[in-house]
Amino acid sequence: MAVLNAFNLNMSFGESLLFKNVNFRIDERDKVGLVGSNGTGKTTLFKLITGELEPTGGQIVKSKAINLGYAQQHACEGSDRTLYGEMESVFEPLIKIEAELEILAQKIERNEGNLGELINRQSNLHDEFAREGGLTFRSRARSALLGLGFAEQDFDLPCSSLSGGQRSKLSLGKLLLSGSDLVLLDEPTNHLDISGIEWLESFLAEYKGAALIISHERYFLDKVTAKTMELVHHRLTQWNGNDSEDLEHKKIQTEVIKRNYDNQMGEIEHIKAIIEQQRRWGRERNFITAASKEKMLEKKLAELVKPESEEDVLGFDFKPLCESGNEVLTVRDISKAFDESRLFSGVSFRIMKNERVFLLGSNGCGKTTLLKILTKAIRADSGSFFLGANVKIGYYDQTLACLNKSKRVIDEIWDCHREMNQTQIRSALAAFLFKGEDVFKPISDLSGGEKARVALLKLMLSGANFLLLDEPTNHLDITSMEALEKALLGFEGTMLIVSHDRYFINKLSTKILSLSTEGVREFSGGYDDYFRSLITESPAAEEKKPAKVSDYKLRRGRASEIRKLEGRIRRCEQAVDELDKEKEKLSAQLSSPETADKYELLLELSEKIEELEGRQLQKMEEWEQLNRNLYELNEGEDA
Repeated sequence: MAVLNAFNLNMSFGESLLFKNVNFRIDERDKVGLVGSNGTGKTTLFKLITGELEPTGGQIVKSKAINLGYAQQHACEGSDRTLYGEMESVFEPLIKIEAELEILAQKIERNEGNLGELINRQSNLHDEFAREGGLTFRSRARSALLGLGFAEQDFDLPCSSLSGGQRSKLSLGKLLLSGSDLVLLDEPTNHLDISGIEWLESFLAEYKGAALIISHERYFLDKVTAKTMELVHHRLTQWNGNDSEDLEHKKIQTEVIKRNYDNQMGEIEHIKAIIEQQRRWGRERNFITAASKEKMLEKKLAELVKPESEEDVLGFDFKPLCESGNEVLTVRDISKAFDESRLFSGVSFRIMKNERVFLLGSNGCGKTTLLKILTKAIRADSGSFFLGANVKIGYYDQTLACLNKSKRVIDEIWDCHREMNQTQIRSALAAFLFKGEDVFKPISDLSGGEKARVALLKLMLSGANFLLLDEPTNHLDITSMEALEKALLGFEGTMLIVSHDRYFINKLSTKILSLSTEGVREFSGGYDDYFRSLITESPAAEEKKPAKVSDYKLRRGRASEIRKLEGRIRRCEQAVDELDKEKEKLSAQLSSPETADKYELLLELSEKIEELEGRQLQKMEEWEQLNRNLYELNEGEDA
């Protein structure tokens, strides 16, 4: 069943066309990725769905009962609550039911009012409370906060003291817990570290509603979405499949369109040649044939489908001015703390020439601080580091602090490279998509993606042979990320990169450094290799580690375990249904006029209903745990 349909949507701002003839459908429980280059209209499409903007043509039809969720609806500006209190406020209706149940219990205990009506109301509210998730809402609020990267000690922080990133995470958590039929998520992985993104993936995998997700995080999209919509060349295309499958589908479709176009153009040129020949012969029957072929030509031209022109892509090309020695960086026992808060200590590692090393760790563990120590922007509390022979560092700061906001784009680059003439500067800017009058834009007027492009161009022109990159994919769309990946893969130097983009890490990494308060640990390979190493090392994995057996036996054992779990799940569901039927019988008896004035019977029935609810809750919790176990087993089967 569709929760939302879009029919022939057009959107323009003045003379500027954003998109036209956009059609799509989102069904219940669909998880859809919305991708496209920056500026193609993804966020505008969200605003059309929420009604914040009106389309210039077409319409959006929503299901009558749809509950739509959008992150901006859940901002905590001006809130006087604590972090936990603001998250819990999503469950305001349940909190009110809980308060009323407390009042009803007191009235029944004091024998106030019509006891039959009070007990009947209490029973109905108990049912509603359990049905709407009242028994677990506090644990869900707590789990969401922890999953999004907050610590227990943060729960009592006032909202007014939260940073912008913390508020964004809180807003995301409230949106996810709102129980909306369709949630619109605009770059939900921003401000999350890798563990937070993995929590979000797990949450969305079990989310009962639909989700439309704007994201440049390809690994995340591949894990979460089963449909993809792309805005490109003012049009929207929808596919079944995730982002990676979409790319393959697009390549095939583009090739088919190009081949058909070439064939059609061959036919058109052939018809034109016949027309020209017939006219040259100049007889009556030749003019008749020419007229007939002209009609055929008009039809062919009307049916002609031209391939879309390729979008402009960034022209990255990092070339070191000189070659470094084999040992690029040696770090020995570095430590750093701010006030009483220790970030890390005992950090030691070595980076060799041409290695592409990624520095991973939770938000706030000191990854950026460590890069700034290596650039000598700040001092370590203890320890030392040494750069090898001929090492020249180039640093990309995720805050883009290297840019002077008062300058124009062309001056920002030219002032650093006076040896280049204007033609060379403008050619370099054109490779980074700054063309025509765009080169004279003030830095302060640029979008985040445009500022990132200027900073990357400065880095490219620096001639560094050791790149320190702090979240270089932030602000970049997928096309620009792919261009950056290609350039870095061809870079004949060394890299140390902080990133939470797992696709990017897998593509480039030769080694991973995992940073914690106790130092760093080294892992070879990409993110998937790192993750497998952590799983293998976990205590739970060690406990479960069986004697060496064949793959066949492992698969057979897993299949047997899955069947057992499925059987237990079915028995739990049957038990819950049976308990429901017993509760219905007792509730009917409780509300019967014959028992309305029988106080002892009313109490007895009420106690039995509560006992049944307790047993039902246990069965539901058992059912949830069994389903989690089944999900983990199925994930293992897929792997």
